Amino acid sequence: MGHAGAAAAAVRYLGAGPVEALPRPELRCVREDEPAPVGQAEFRRVLGGFATGVTVITAPGAPDTGGPAGFACQSFSSLSLEPPLVCFLVGRASTTWPRIARAGAFCVNVLSAGQDELCRAFAVSGADKFAGVAYDPAPVSGSPRLAGAAAWIDCAVHAVHTGGDHLIVVGRVAALGADTAAEPLLFHRGRFARLRDH
Repeated sequence: MGHAGAAAAAVRYLGAGPVEALPRPELRCVREDEPAPVGQAEFRRVLGGFATGVTVITAPGAPDTGGPAGFACQSFSSLSLEPPLVCFLVGRASTTWPRIARAGAFCVNVLSAGQDELCRAFAVSGADKFAGVAYDPAPVSGSPRLAGAAAWIDCAVHAVHTGGDHLIVVGRVAALGADTAAEPLLFHRGRFARLRDH
């Protein structure tokens, strides 16, 4: 399936109507009368011990959706060398994901240390996230490439899979680049952090 086909499949999955979020799924791994094996608070506490990088996923605007789209995402990873694939996770209730799906392409902006306020701006729902933000178009998709990012990865939507209350979005890398002098922004135990030399 080509890039356009993968994007079309993603849009069909979301519904062909106006840009809407998917409803939160009713997921249960246990019966109604038994306790969940892991509480959500404990799940968050333990998994918060895994330090991650911080990214902003962006997509170009479309005539029916207005300006560009973007959201802060710490669930990003490389996936495959051959072909070159990356992936990110997005909540099924996200209002930004349908716009990215319709674009069929995205740019992963790996934030650098000091861009925590930029991350917070892209984590807010309903605001004009690009107001006052410097960016230029990524070379292949035209997705916003944020100024000052430690790295950028320009991708086409390759596949979309369900994963509980999230979607697993796989992107095929078309172009990428990095500022090798930039220090990455990290997220650990609910707060932003930076690398330290030991």
